[in-house]
Amino acid sequence: MKAFFYRLFAFVSVVYLLVPETVWAGGPKAKLLVHVCDTRGLSGVLLYFGNMYNENLLMFGIWTVVVITAMGSALGFGMDFLMARTGLDLTSRELHE
Repeated sequence: MKAFFYRLFAFVSVVYLLVPETVWAGGPKAKLLVHVCDTRGLSGVLLYFGNMYNENLLMFGIWTVVVITAMGSALGFGMDFLMARTGLDLTSRELHE
């Protein structure tokens, strides 16, 4: 019985790998897709980031990492401040691992 399932699995795998992509997708391959940000209704910082996304993806990625890091740090320090104000001092906590 075990050998039957191994052979069945092997047969299904071979069929899956050998069947042409047109059967699975149902049509020809798509052309190159262009992803752009619609900046018609944007202004200020959103317009800046929208234009940067359209013109320079590397700089957009760098700015995204910087902004997310800054927001995470601000949230962490803010919550640490609030916890300290409520009397929960997490800096002197001992970890027992």
